[in-house]
Amino acid sequence: MANANILAKKQDIVNEIIDKVKNANTVVLFEYRGLTVSEMTELRRKLRETESDVKIFKNTLVQRAMNDLKYDLDEELNGPKAMAYGSDAIAPIKILNEFSKNHPALEIKIGIVDGEVTKIDTLNKLAVLPSRQELLTMVAGGLMGTVRDLSICLDLYSETIEKNN
Repeated sequence: MANANILAKKQDIVNEIIDKVKNANTVVLFEYRGLTVSEMTELRRKLRETESDVKIFKNTLVQRAMNDLKYDLDEELNGPKAMAYGSDAIAPIKILNEFSKNHPALEIKIGIVDGEVTKIDTLNKLAVLPSRQELLTMVAGGLMGTVRDLSICLDLYSETIEKNN
């Protein structure tokens, strides 16, 4: 039988994984085999800029955590996988997608977005969406255009009223 200390450490790691998945809006599992240490460091740095992070856990421990959380990812947990997670729903996906374009060794497998298991095709669609800040800028630009057009119309209307008086 396994040592009680080892079992306790493993359970602590499972609890850490459960915590990270529960507190993150997005979790992405990806293959990292073939990436150098400097490339992984670069990826970590890019993820941290968006308050995201990456961590490597043993698949058996990730599988236990996912089973506890009622996610069925058994098929995806073959071979070495890393887990990227963050509070922004899109940022980790975008960064991993961009990084994989220059580093073909990185291969995105599956994700959990807002509590739902998300396949690779959906993750690819999410990766091309503008960020929240970009979307807010677009909305603000659209509103400013509408207000500008309204002010021009009101100005022209007031000029026609003055001419008629």
